[in-house]
Amino acid sequence: MSVTATLLSPLLTNGSARPLITHYDEATGGRIELSRATVGNWAAKTANWLTEELDLEPGMSVAVRLPAHWQTAGILLGAWWCGARVTDSPAGAEAAFVPGQRVSEGSGAHTVVAVGLDALGGSVAGLDDKVLDYASEVRIRGDEFSPLLPVPGDTPALLDSTVDEVIEAARRSAANSGIGEQDRVLSTLDWRLPDGAVDGLLAVLAARASLVQLTGLPDSGNTELLDKRRSDEKITVELGAES
Repeated sequence: MSVTATLLSPLLTNGSARPLITHYDEATGGRIELSRATVGNWAAKTANWLTEELDLEPGMSVAVRLPAHWQTAGILLGAWWCGARVTDSPAGAEAAFVPGQRVSEGSGAHTVVAVGLDALGGSVAGLDDKVLDYASEVRIRGDEFSPLLPVPGDTPALLDSTVDEVIEAARRSAANSGIGEQDRVLSTLDWRLPDGAVDGLLAVLAARASLVQLTGLPDSGNTELLDKRRSDEKITVELGAES
């Protein structure tokens, strides 16, 4: 099975209404909480778009050049659900998902997709005709996904790592970080490929825990803010957070 089918599907069949990702953008003051079901819906929409519009098959490359964000989670999980090889290089990729303000980072991909990274999943305005808007493209897609083709465990999934290797790395990272099923995980890690995505996102899924992701933190003076987030969100495990 794919990375997503292995790590996310069990969360959708048991406790789908439970919070999965709470994202704080400290630069804008935004906060949004998504349930397991909602994250699954965005992943399914992404996977459906990739297979319906780009005819993506297992092993084909998809570039993801995005920060830690709930939309990034939907894109990564959607790409893995249909068996894509996620990479950080757009060269030759079937699609490159890039921030809406930095669409040039997708140069070299067959299709460039701009992601707004908006708290509510809004569209990117003023795009060139050759650049697609992620929110507009996937919003109309189905909320469930059934792979057209099986995704073998030896399919490339993350740079040079296979599906089986990525899943094992996620489980190992969860164990090393002491993350359990009842944990509420506070993270300031970015999701730079490959380790950031594994340690900051997939490890939480592998443990069936929930993630509170902080981005946009000021360069200094974070102690009081972090203490507030720890208290408000009832944090039990931390990844990368400053003390």
